[in-house]
Amino acid sequence: MGERGTGAGGAAEGAPDTHPDTRPDTPPVQGEAERGEAERGGRYLSRDQRQAQILAVGLRLFSALPYEEVSIDRIAEDAGISKGLLYHYFRNKKELFAAVIQEAAGQLLEAILPDPARSGVENARAGLRAYLGFVAQHADAWLALMSGGADGAVSEILERTRAAIVAQLLESARIAPESVAHRVAARAWLGAVEAASLDWLRHRGRPGEQLPVDRLVDMLSASLFAHLLVAHRQAPGAVRGSPLDGLALLSGLLNG
Repeated sequence: MGERGTGAGGAAEGAPDTHPDTRPDTPPVQGEAERGEAERGGRYLSRDQRQAQILAVGLRLFSALPYEEVSIDRIAEDAGISKGLLYHYFRNKKELFAAVIQEAAGQLLEAILPDPARSGVENARAGLRAYLGFVAQHADAWLALMSGGADGAVSEILERTRAAIVAQLLESARIAPESVAHRVAARAWLGAVEAASLDWLRHRGRPGEQLPVDRLVDMLSASLFAHLLVAHRQAPGAVRGSPLDGLALLSGLLNG
């Protein structure tokens, strides 16, 4: 799942996959596959436990390798299960990939969840640090997805995740969710964060070409409050409180 020309979802749609990762016509009956695996010396897990295990292995592999280099055989091997059992849970690699992205999206949303005890500025900075940490941990996956490698189900997952991030952001900043101006501003800012993350990852390991995390957080925090303050001019009644903490942050960053 890296920036290798062929995107994650695009690999399934464009050039043919080199691995025949589509399940047989007759999958095992529910329960039979797990029992058979246990009889062959494997560890019996409940359906939910086994699915979580497969998703964890998939996330690790898709985060470290290009989409086209991750095969169902490799995922099954690393999970310690048969290929047939894996097909009991996912019909093909594309379906598994979409499930992995859904799992990763949930982890990201949890990582950036605002803390009610913190101010809007503190939550913004903490959320950005968590966001950047997450994309760094899953760098190849992120590069592939954000470079146009998403389609179909994966694209829908990304859109739902973006909408959830915007909703979290507005709630943390005490902004009425129905404010169109603030929603558009937040969504535009999130697009800038994704673009900055791409640039940041593409220049990793190149001395003098990658911004330090602290400076990137400063820049993106200032950009967020600049976006929201402009929106505030159009819809001042949408803010439940004062944007002064954002003004203070901007002043400190721009003059410091």
